[in-house]
Amino acid sequence: MKFLFDDESFDFETLRAAGFACYGGAELGEVLTTARRITDGDEAAWLREWRATAERVHAIGDDCLAKGRKVSAREALLRASNYYRTAEFYRRDNPAEDAEARELSQRSRETFTQAAQLLDTPVRPVSIPFQDTALPGYLYLVDDSGAPRPTVIFNSGFDSTLEESWFVLAAAAVQRGYQVLAFDGPGQGAVIREQGLPFRHDWEAVITPVVDYALSLPEVDPARIALYGYSFGGYLVARAAAFEHRLAALVLNDGLFDYHATNVKAMPEFLAEWVESGRDAEALPVTALLMAYNTTVRWALRNGTWTFGAASPADYVRKTEPYTLAGIADQIDCPTLVLDAENDLFFRGEAQRVYDALTCPKELIVGTGAEGAGEHCHMGAALLTNQRVFDWLDAIFEALPVG
Repeated sequence: MKFLFDDESFDFETLRAAGFACYGGAELGEVLTTARRITDGDEAAWLREWRATAERVHAIGDDCLAKGRKVSAREALLRASNYYRTAEFYRRDNPAEDAEARELSQRSRETFTQAAQLLDTPVRPVSIPFQDTALPGYLYLVDDSGAPRPTVIFNSGFDSTLEESWFVLAAAAVQRGYQVLAFDGPGQGAVIREQGLPFRHDWEAVITPVVDYALSLPEVDPARIALYGYSFGGYLVARAAAFEHRLAALVLNDGLFDYHATNVKAMPEFLAEWVESGRDAEALPVTALLMAYNTTVRWALRNGTWTFGAASPADYVRKTEPYTLAGIADQIDCPTLVLDAENDLFFRGEAQRVYDALTCPKELIVGTGAEGAGEHCHMGAALLTNQRVFDWLDAIFEALPVG
């Protein structure tokens, strides 16, 4: 589903930014006019123009806030947060030491924090104990009554951030009476940027402390906790659910069975053989050539090298080998909703593999191109996707015993 660019990566990321408009994360006119100023594949222009839009909208938010215009300030600051995230997206050579990348990421977090304080429903920043540190998070509440309610734990993906959780899921959830606990884990958002913790395949080591924390909250109904994985999070939460059995439901958006296989399939066969056998002297020059000519490949390998703590793109691909549900998918015992996207740019075919491997109660929903829901994670179809997710969750939770 082409949107505004010929470059498939630029096109998808622009659709992603625009798709959050239904929950206040974008204004279509701002997206269109920003995209018009960017040439296909020009990452410098991408950063410059999205930053300019973010700063202009941020200034509107600050001005409205100073004048006591709460609604106007909130609307502008939510959009600015999304635009700052979008501006920083392609800066992946060394984000931990890239001053501009750090600044844009920080501004995305700060503007969202300001906006969250102005929402009509309560948002509580939280710190979730994890090993010898803590994971930053938000608890999105339906109201301030303290009453226990069905709760969704939101787990983001390969590049998404904690602040994105409002647009992806939480805004839809609180409208339907669900609380949401969202967090950044290792390899994600502020945790990789500020703590330097890379991804790990044994994600149950992350989710179990998060579930422990959720169960300590009086606002969480302990019998009605769902775990939701977004993009790469679809693998992470499925892996965790195979070992963490205090969950009442699992949602995979989208399903991902074998992350290593998706990386290998994206490479020419000869290159995959060189990478797998450690022939980096031959593999890395070819990888560099592919990265020079393909934005999707360039970004993915840069981001993977950084977030997996790898020494090179080849090392990153090898580090993805244990990221598979083979031999453990049948250990998931809670009802599971697997979402698939007909035209998935990254994980095509993977959701069906997950669904076929599950032995628990399960359902598969395929977003199609004809309904505008065929892209990865159903970008551009958030309302339809959330309707499907929460209608399914409602049915699962309504069938559970009361009390």
